[in-house]
Amino acid sequence: MKRKLLFVSDIALVAAMAITTAAIAQDPVRITQKGKQFSQDKVSLSAGQSILFVNDDTVAHNVYAIVKGKKQDLGLQKPSEEGGITFDNAGTYRVRCAIHPKMKMLVKVQ
Repeated sequence: MKRKLLFVSDIALVAAMAITTAAIAQDPVRITQKGKQFSQDKVSLSAGQSILFVNDDTVAHNVYAIVKGKKQDLGLQKPSEEGGITFDNAGTYRVRCAIHPKMKMLVKVQ
């Protein structure tokens, strides 16, 4: 009987670890905008994960990406504002600022 209880507890522990790992994997990635550039020029995500864009700059930005053939546009982001884009499908996406054309970032989703 002890062996059976130990086995059940092992399964419960593995299941809890899997749930925790899945939850961590889906947390949004935080990207800041400062000096008219993104804090990273490339980022990798899991399908269904999102990016939280935070404007830490002194000027406004307008972040957008083409996702599933549609433009995901955060609109005008004033300093200290934030917004997110979710990437549900695997693929490679380009994120840009509509105000500052040199602001570019590549997002790879697996």
